Amino acid sequence: MEDEIEIPHYFLCPISLQIMKDPVTLPSGITYDRHSIETWLFSNKNSSCPVTKLPISDSDSDLLTPNHTLRRLIQAWCTLNSSHGVERFPTPKPPIHKSQILHLISSANTSPSSLISSIRRLRSISADSETNRRCVESAGAPEFLASVIVGSDSSASHEAVSTLHYLRLSDSTFKSLATHSEFLDSLTNFMKLQGTHESSRAYAVLILKSIFEVADPLQLSFLKSDLFVRIVEILKDRSSSQQILKAALGILIAACPWGRNRVKAVEAGGVGVLVEILLATPERRVCEMTLTAMDLLCGCADGRAALLAHGGGMAIVSKKILRVSQVGSEKAVRVLYWVAKFSGSPAVLMEMAQLGIVAKLCLVLQIESGSKTKEKAREILKMHARVWKNSPCIPSKLASSYPPN
Repeated sequence: MEDEIEIPHYFLCPISLQIMKDPVTLPSGITYDRHSIETWLFSNKNSSCPVTKLPISDSDSDLLTPNHTLRRLIQAWCTLNSSHGVERFPTPKPPIHKSQILHLISSANTSPSSLISSIRRLRSISADSETNRRCVESAGAPEFLASVIVGSDSSASHEAVSTLHYLRLSDSTFKSLATHSEFLDSLTNFMKLQGTHESSRAYAVLILKSIFEVADPLQLSFLKSDLFVRIVEILKDRSSSQQILKAALGILIAACPWGRNRVKAVEAGGVGVLVEILLATPERRVCEMTLTAMDLLCGCADGRAALLAHGGGMAIVSKKILRVSQVGSEKAVRVLYWVAKFSGSPAVLMEMAQLGIVAKLCLVLQIESGSKTKEKAREILKMHARVWKNSPCIPSKLASSYPPN
């Protein structure tokens, strides 16, 4: 259609090279289509004008001035060329103003039905454009929705948690929400919901993952045991999507650099469920995240004991070496390192030889791999050289790779 007629170059967005439907002008003086420049600035997190390369500050990024004159010219041109199949687009809705959002929030508590209606309206406004979404966020909607999740009835709170997810909040807002312990407790409660509220459970997991990724370490060092119980339940649930499974693993990884959290995760059954995931899931990223979480949990004595108590624990960790990725191999060898260094009883060392773990470590030294993985494998083999070096469990072709004492 558009190839049959000549389109004035100033009707085209400099980014997408498509006819602009909602032209807006940056402080740099260059005009773009609103959707294209919002994607460039906000979704892709750029901070300069694509054409002039001039920097755009946070305050400037809100100044997407509508170019009404150019829009009317484009609409008129579309009308004149309708015989060529060019359709005239409707006049776009103007962006929302912060005062409108503040009024919507302030009038939301008059009745339960009004509250739900206001929350749905916030979601609808945010979906219209990136500018609207940022306006809704800056007007305090996240804090309002968090208060609804904490203190309102189930219907309103479910609407609030879904809307909070769809707002795609900035890191700074997520970091602010991390300071509200009651809000985190409410999200934890959502994670035990089943049936008709399964979507709310998923939204709660995704929101918590985003919060944990940016929260201050001190805020994550004293988490409640109930959170780990809920995370383990989600990891056990075979109906969980890959997205939710990865989000739950992400929460576990973010929470477990601290010893007290590791113990709570182990007590909730974290090690056992991680082993089961490794046994059942071939997907590379899931395996990497699972081995990363396993590495953290085996950094404590209870975690190592739980791994050794599982019939397939040591074997599946060893099996993942050289079969997942460089990251997967590194994390799996680190798990074996924790066991060999701190839990290396004669029975455990014999089991490691019989399961082929020692032979696998020798193989790591022969195959080109990450330097960290090789170094850790060498440390493990040197650690118990007197027990393993002449073991009949090590094939002769691998025994030559055994490092010297």
